[in-house]
Amino acid sequence: MAQVSTEVPGDERGTLLAFVEAQRTALREAAEGLTEEQAASRPSVSELSLSGLLKHAAECELNWLRMAQQRPNERGRDAESWGDAFRLVEGESVAQVLGFWEEVAQETAAFIAAVPSLDDSFPLPPAPWFPADAKVSMRWLLLHLVEEFARHAGHADIVRESIDGTRAMG
Repeated sequence: MAQVSTEVPGDERGTLLAFVEAQRTALREAAEGLTEEQAASRPSVSELSLSGLLKHAAECELNWLRMAQQRPNERGRDAESWGDAFRLVEGESVAQVLGFWEEVAQETAAFIAAVPSLDDSFPLPPAPWFPADAKVSMRWLLLHLVEEFARHAGHADIVRESIDGTRAMG
C-alpha cells in the first residue's frame, strides 16, 4: 500500500512516484532476512526466485528509464542473455542488486522531477507487442512501473511464503 508522506509532494508526480516506491518496497521486503541461497531458491513450480525477481525489476526499471530518456540501455539484454535477467550470475548478490536498483530508483525520480510535463512522451521500440510507431507518456511510464512491480510483488509473496511461511500481509 502506498504510504502518504509529507516528504513527497502530494501532486500527481509525487503521488505516482510514491506508488512506484510502495511496490518496489513490497518486492524488497519479500527477500528481507533470507540467505543468498534462500533468495535464489525456486520453491514452487515456477522458475522464479526472489533474487531473480529483484534483478528483473531493477533491470526492467532501467530499461524503461532509458527508453524515456531516449538513451541506450547499458544493461540491455538480447535473446541469449534474456534468462540472466531472472537469476543472479557469478559475482552478483542480493545486496548488489538492491544497491543497483536504488541507484536506478534515484535516477528515475530525478528524471521524472525534471521533465516539463507528465504528458511528455517517448517512442516505444519496434516490437511485436507494441503498436507500430507508438508513443507513451511519462505518466504511462510510472503507471506501468506500478503495474510491473505489483505483479512481481505478488509473485514474491508466494515465493517467500513457500520458502519459510512468511506472509506479507500478516
